[in-house]
Amino acid sequence: FVIVIEHADAQQVVPMLERIVEAMAEPFNMNAQDLYVEASIGVSTYPQDGQDADTLLRNADAAMYLTKASGRNGYRFYRPELNVAAAERLQLSTQLRRAVKAQALHLEYQPQVDMLSGRIVGAEALLRWRDEELGMVSPAVFIPVAEQSGLIQTIGEWVLRTACRQARAWLDLGLPPVRMSVNVSPLQLERSDIVQVVCSALQDARIAAHQLELEVTEGALM
Repeated sequence: FVIVIEHADAQQVVPMLERIVEAMAEPFNMNAQDLYVEASIGVSTYPQDGQDADTLLRNADAAMYLTKASGRNGYRFYRPELNVAAAERLQLSTQLRRAVKAQALHLEYQPQVDMLSGRIVGAEALLRWRDEELGMVSPAVFIPVAEQSGLIQTIGEWVLRTACRQARAWLDLGLPPVRMSVNVSPLQLERSDIVQVVCSALQDARIAAHQLELEVTEGALM
């Protein structure tokens, strides 16, 4: 939604922004269920933040993403340095797309050990990306970019299938079976075919369902 306010300075806008955030914090009742929606608002002002509608909308959008990154449910005013951050996100998204196409991502496996017996009982598949220009890129940096760009669906399925194949490879080496743990993005859970994707990965790798553990974040559960 876009709100246009005429003949008002930033200080006059603040009370209205606070009323919007407060109103959106109230639950919406649908079919006897209370649903909560968070409002993330970005604000740009004419003429200092843009001389035309396209520029003002783009800068308001950049401010809105800052609100989301700061915990949502609030508002932020545009700052010129946000354009730099937006340009960096775009560059990272472009390089990530190239990395996915070139199959430049890889998995590392963190062992899960039974502290009583000392036996390895599981392994967690950890996604890693080493870029020629950027070096090692933290998952905390590139996973949100993958989610925003829609790449997370492709990446997530690749991680799932690759981890299952690795579990099969360990079995073929004669090692005892271990539980393979794979992180799943909330966006992957929203897909209607997530069950089919998991079943297909298990079937292709020829491993039992109990050998695969899907991990979700608290945010995904909510």
